[in-house]
Amino acid sequence: MTDRPAQRTPNRQLAALIAEAGFSNAGLARRVDQLGLEHGLDLRYDKTSVTRWLRGQQPRGTTPALIAEVFTRRLGRRLTAQDLGLDACAPVYAGLEFAATPEEAVDIVSGLWRKDSGSHAELRKIAFTPAGLVVPSRDWLIGKADDRVARDPVARVPAQGRPAAVRSRLEAVTAPAARPRGQAERAPGHRVTGGDIAALRSVAELFRTLDDAYGGGHARQALVRYLEHECEPLLRGAYDEQTGRRLFAASADLTRLAGWTSYDIAAHGLAQRYYVQALRLAQAAGDRSYGSYVLVTMSRQAVYLGHGREAVQLARVAQQGVGTAAPPVVQALLHAAEARAHGVLGEVRACTGALVRAERALEAARPGDEVPYWARFFDEAQLADEFGHCHRDLQQFRAAAQHAERSLQLRAPAYARSRLFCRVVLATARLGLGELDQACVLAAEAAGQAAQMRSARAVEYVRDFERRLEPYRDAAPVRGYREKVAALG
Repeated sequence: MTDRPAQRTPNRQLAALIAEAGFSNAGLARRVDQLGLEHGLDLRYDKTSVTRWLRGQQPRGTTPALIAEVFTRRLGRRLTAQDLGLDACAPVYAGLEFAATPEEAVDIVSGLWRKDSGSHAELRKIAFTPAGLVVPSRDWLIGKADDRVARDPVARVPAQGRPAAVRSRLEAVTAPAARPRGQAERAPGHRVTGGDIAALRSVAELFRTLDDAYGGGHARQALVRYLEHECEPLLRGAYDEQTGRRLFAASADLTRLAGWTSYDIAAHGLAQRYYVQALRLAQAAGDRSYGSYVLVTMSRQAVYLGHGREAVQLARVAQQGVGTAAPPVVQALLHAAEARAHGVLGEVRACTGALVRAERALEAARPGDEVPYWARFFDEAQLADEFGHCHRDLQQFRAAAQHAERSLQLRAPAYARSRLFCRVVLATARLGLGELDQACVLAAEAAGQAAQMRSARAVEYVRDFERRLEPYRDAAPVRGYREKVAALG
């Protein structure tokens, strides 16, 4: 990399932070290169590069932001390039920042929406980083609530200028239509109404239904465009305190859903960034319970990627964040997430304990309890599904089969992808019990369903089962299974 000519003054701030972090020059250079890879950058720094920085040279481009992120992760507090004695620079597009203010949160998340809406392929290739989970979850847990989110009638002009006009919510999921003559465009400073927020909620339900039935890839890009063209202008509009909290809550829900659909197409680094920003928007909304749900979502992604220890920590932070005041259904959801994390780690006792707590919490729920809309999916069918996954991961196949069968009996057809996952869990349990014929029949059904969805997770569930089939590859049921799958194309 080419750096600017050396300054005359040695960089004592950087030297002090290197000493505090316990880095060698070579170690810092290596970490900067590794972080660069997470963002698709091929950097070639070494100990000599760090020596030049210490002598006063300024690295170019996004490198100062990368260096600051390396120290942020190491020291557990947010540091900027200026804190390191480096010049202001082009920010690295991380999206992992937990903003200090609601205004900054809007800037960060709207930048994420715009770049994703622009079909930047490299954004969907960004790597998931377990280290990027620590600071946001900690900041959410111990951070002070925002004192004020209301905005004055005169809105700021968004960075990276863009049209103020927004399409209707239906135009986000159908072919664009011309705006009728005389229809007013939303001008800067538009006062947000209850109707605007109701529309955001309605759109979220629409996309949630599409995701459950057809997979995250089906309408993800339309959702992101909706966020850019409808949600951002509202966040930059005018609203009082109560309306603003509701607006941030609706925006958090849509942003988490954008992360969920990104996760479902295996854009894991992008999903992680959406989750962090949804967590920050939930804090601006003053909705502690929804923040815990975002953390649970992050925990589930970590489980899927095999980062069990981080998944346990996220689930526990979620529990600490809401305490015992949350409704029983929410408590059940949080304990089940912890159980899944212990299960993937093979921790039988901890997993069993968390499952028991989840079961008791759900049993404590009563008809008429006030349950957040986002937790209503967590019912007996979902709890049985959690039990099935946990017992599968612990290789307790008989119990896994019993719970998976119960979940399939109870689960509504609208949850097509969840039923597919559960069917593969049941197939895996049957395989573990030596019931090869039945396992292959179940898996073939799941493979057929996966072919009708746009879900990388659905495909991966089927592939995981096929890897488990390898020791039986010459058996007649396996050959029949492979023929059926091949016929799906």
